Amino acid sequence: MEKILNYIDGEYREPQSGKWLDNYEPASGEVYSKIADSDASDVAAAYEAAKNAFPEWSNTPIEKRSRILMKIADLIEENLYRLAEAESKDNGKPLSLATTIDIPRASANFRFFANAITQFSSEAHESVGLQTMNFTLRQPLGVVGCISPWNLPLYLFTWKVAPAIAAGNCVVAKPSEVTPLTAFLLGEILTEAGLPKGVLNIVHGTGPSAGQAIVEHADIKAISFTGGTKTGEHIARTAAPMFKKLSLELGGKNPNLIFGDCDYEKALNVSVRSSFANQGQICLCGSRMYIEASIYDQFKNDFVEKVKALQVGHPSEADTNIGAVVSKPHMEKVQSYIKLAKKEGATLLYGGEAVTIEGYENGYYLQPTILEVDDNTCRIQQEEVFGPLVTLMKFSSEEEALALANGVKYGLSATLWTQNLDRTMRLSKQLEAGIVWVNTWLNRDLRTPFGGMKQSGVGREGGFEALRFFTEPKNVCIQFGDRL
Repeated sequence: MEKILNYIDGEYREPQSGKWLDNYEPASGEVYSKIADSDASDVAAAYEAAKNAFPEWSNTPIEKRSRILMKIADLIEENLYRLAEAESKDNGKPLSLATTIDIPRASANFRFFANAITQFSSEAHESVGLQTMNFTLRQPLGVVGCISPWNLPLYLFTWKVAPAIAAGNCVVAKPSEVTPLTAFLLGEILTEAGLPKGVLNIVHGTGPSAGQAIVEHADIKAISFTGGTKTGEHIARTAAPMFKKLSLELGGKNPNLIFGDCDYEKALNVSVRSSFANQGQICLCGSRMYIEASIYDQFKNDFVEKVKALQVGHPSEADTNIGAVVSKPHMEKVQSYIKLAKKEGATLLYGGEAVTIEGYENGYYLQPTILEVDDNTCRIQQEEVFGPLVTLMKFSSEEEALALANGVKYGLSATLWTQNLDRTMRLSKQLEAGIVWVNTWLNRDLRTPFGGMKQSGVGREGGFEALRFFTEPKNVCIQFGDRL
């Protein structure tokens, strides 16, 4: 059986404990590989490799670092189908999605930051009266930790490690133990691209073991984490006494506001996608739909019919819209929320049942599920489910829509459908979300800041925001002339 090894100091290594975790294929429910069950000793080895690599890497000319990142991007593109098949097998997502979104975006992340570091400039301020010149040095932090989630495995793993190494840091990174395969395969690409040994070290294992060891390591200067809010709270408490820099991209319970003056067909079609893409396992999915009363009944009926047409199937099939959810425990969690919602008074409009796929009877397949609610305080409206489940609720005024949208503890994203420019500007300012899409969804420009408000996180990723996070600004003041 295949073993997923750690990548430390430019080579693959077994865990020092000799312990392994089972890795399940969501589509079949079967174990198909073993994952290194790493602990603090493996993290310590990764840290030492990173520490030893840092002096040379941090002083490597930007142009050379850029060329290496570009080579990594090229090799990801060359291995597109191999990586996409691995991602689909490991995560359960449709192969078509991994081929067109996940792996191309992983390549784009390296390519973007390879270019960005060549444009990342320092500020300078001359004070003529004082005869001083102040300029800002932006220096890499040292060894940093990156911990990424299971829903977009290589996509979000590279979203963190690319800016970290581009800025001159060395990294100890942990992908999710639920979906480790593409991060494991990335090690081969890093070696082929000529990334110096120790610059990027990949340690596999669980959060409480390997993840905790990264967070509590006294000499790892910063933590970039994407995952659940509860885990984010734990990381913040652990890191606070050591004054580590933190970037935490956490949970989301994102509103999708649909007004009567919207482009109806576009809003309908995109809302189906924004609700159920990647089995609803995207932090930016619109899991709470609020629809203006004037179009509510028609939109509800049309939405249900569109969702009924979605094909639940094996990820490798070309006509599959909904693949397998990531794990059996996660599927059970989603099912428990469906039962809870009905108990709290929600009406099941469609779905909610497990699906059996011939030949893959033990796979984790679930119908896309639509629930109608009339109480915004019920748990299905307030808590992140992160699966193929969406709620529908009616509103009568702009003020009510805004109150409903903001009436949760999360603030990651929001989507707004309206042709009214004044409403667009008003609500874009008032919605408590780190990103607001108007008449679109999931359009991302890598130059823009990304992150959440409230319990959706701390800090921003993307563009120069990521490079600022992974560097320390230092002011240098030089006096010239003969002024005392």
